[in-house]
Amino acid sequence: MADRLKDRIAIITGAGQGIGEAIANRFVAEGARVVIAERNPQTGEAVAARLRAEGGAALAVQTDVADPDSVARMVEATAAHFGPPDILVNNAGIGVYKEPLDMNQDDWRRCFAVDLDGVWYCCQAVLPHMLQLGKGSIVNIASSHSFQIIPHHFPYPVAKHGLIGLTRALGVEYAAQNIRVNSVSPSYIATEINMAIWRQKPDPQAEIERAGSRQPMKRIGQPDEVAWAVVFLASDEASFITATNLMVDGGGSALYHD
Repeated sequence: MADRLKDRIAIITGAGQGIGEAIANRFVAEGARVVIAERNPQTGEAVAARLRAEGGAALAVQTDVADPDSVARMVEATAAHFGPPDILVNNAGIGVYKEPLDMNQDDWRRCFAVDLDGVWYCCQAVLPHMLQLGKGSIVNIASSHSFQIIPHHFPYPVAKHGLIGLTRALGVEYAAQNIRVNSVSPSYIATEINMAIWRQKPDPQAEIERAGSRQPMKRIGQPDEVAWAVVFLASDEASFITATNLMVDGGGSALYHD
């Protein structure tokens, strides 16, 4: 076991699968105590139980990030079980992809409730603990959609653009208090959710290869590749980095598409 995050107390939202689970795995391997803040209690507890069986310190707390009261209870449970959190990873998110005029009010509110409001609720609940500790690191999982627009994927990129603004604003606001706020923007990643979408296509393998071909590296990313970036930003190795975004996209954001 490494010690880049030794004795750190980390909350990871949406860590019952995919990128969030990969981040939890990597954090525990680096010495952190982790809280799996997951809406689905079965998947959340399964991840926490596996981590404990492997010798790690992990707690699952059922959490709906769109509900500020649920978030507040989760942070209180974290402090009671492990102590005040000094790392927060806002990973929970949902994809809402519509044509703008086909979208109804419920679609709009559902997207923003999780992808932007939920991030703020978690930051709002954790920041007082970090201020009292005199240190902290928040890492928000944004998206390549935070910078690039794909038609008919509304309003997801709007929420993710807002998440970059939230990251930068909080990063500047609390920099002098030794609290860093950054984001990571993945592109195509082989999560369970993405793989399930691709499997529904007539030719799943061709769809995966098509997604990979859009990246200069000619492949899709793995959840662990995102997790490593989050470890870096959460650790003291990134002690002079705040209010910034790290692309984890195989170079896709730098590639010109004609």
